[in-house]
Amino acid sequence: MKRKLLSAVVIAMMMLAASKPAAAQQRYIVRTTGGLNSVLNLCLSANCQVEGSLDGPVGQTYLVKSTGNILQALLGGVVNLLEALLGIQSIEPDRALPIPLPPIHNAPYGLTDTTAVNYFGSVVTHGYAAQPAGQIIRLIDAHNGFGVSGSGIVAVIDTGVDVNHPVLVPVLLPGYDFTRNQPGASEWLDWPLQNGTVPGQQTGVVQQSSAAILDQSSAAILDGQPCAAFGHGTMTSGLVHLAAPTAKILPLKAFTANGTGYLSNIIAALYYAVQHKANVVNMSFDLSTPSQALSQAVSYANKANVILVAAAGNESTSARVYPAAISGYVMGVASTTDWDARSSFSNYGSADVWIAAPGEYVISTFPGGSYAAASGTSFSAPLVAGTTALLLNAKTGLNQSQAASALSHGRLLTPDLNHGRLDAYQAISAWKSSGSGWSW
Repeated sequence: MKRKLLSAVVIAMMMLAASKPAAAQQRYIVRTTGGLNSVLNLCLSANCQVEGSLDGPVGQTYLVKSTGNILQALLGGVVNLLEALLGIQSIEPDRALPIPLPPIHNAPYGLTDTTAVNYFGSVVTHGYAAQPAGQIIRLIDAHNGFGVSGSGIVAVIDTGVDVNHPVLVPVLLPGYDFTRNQPGASEWLDWPLQNGTVPGQQTGVVQQSSAAILDQSSAAILDGQPCAAFGHGTMTSGLVHLAAPTAKILPLKAFTANGTGYLSNIIAALYYAVQHKANVVNMSFDLSTPSQALSQAVSYANKANVILVAAAGNESTSARVYPAAISGYVMGVASTTDWDARSSFSNYGSADVWIAAPGEYVISTFPGGSYAAASGTSFSAPLVAGTTALLLNAKTGLNQSQAASALSHGRLLTPDLNHGRLDAYQAISAWKSSGSGWSW
């Protein structure tokens, strides 16, 4: 009986496909409980091709391409019937996430403070190690007071990294490039980028309020397309390193240097992070609308005790953005000034924000063994991710709920920033003195 019903559905879908004109090739994310065979059966009927698994051995999330209209039609309500017959749970369009072009500003003093200093075994500039952002969140107090410098693996889903940057080399793991489906996560593969855009439907952004502020010799690098986001991943990685200089960093390249990347790449990167033993994941990007497949990947990470941190966004709104607004599963991070006020560009409100951290003119590593400064919640989030690696170093057994509870011991500012501005020392103190069973 089930086979007859399935045949009827197949015939109906073939008739529907034949009755509509062919459309341009589209990308879809399909979630299923029936494994690869169920998606292959779907594509046999729907004139689509299975590109591959997004969740590795889990075998429940797949990227599919279609040159017809049938999958778009399925989005309108046939999914319930397919769920019963094939195990299909959801079909959603794969989205491309572009970055807006930001302005260039004058460089902060710290970029000219190039005195070499030792920073937990790496030679860095004094301007990077002693910058206001680190002082504000009390990194030195945390490092010295508790004898911690970070442990575990922090995955950074971003544009990749300068794999040869001398500051980062000691802590970088090999990583993976989901934009090319190959090992390694070098940003230099996109330089110069030949294709300035990635086609897509609904959009989100890799979050940055202002482009990296560079020294005079390299100031042209971010001056417009096609490489407006070049260095973004190296900078977020460098800020994880600033907070947790001995934690390992797993770079996962889901975005190109023009700041665009498919939602499917992000989902695949999140599953990859969990399956390659990451303890923390930093996500400096956002989507304006939710995704079932992304929510499922987030849930998968939480069940594996992987702690998730995301930028709250730079739209100066309290509207929900994702993954920061996936309540109870992700810690959204807002940006503050060096004077403990909310940055004018930062999103706000408890839907998106769990905690805030400095995010204006923050100095970090930049491709070519150099440094740059930038503003945005992109650069607040990795300070929180790095501080989470300090919590791991202070005491084992940390999960999402416990990390959130510890990090909530910040400096209270305005109600729209929820638990206020990050205080690394207070967070570690709270975690070390806590019992089990915390919840947020």
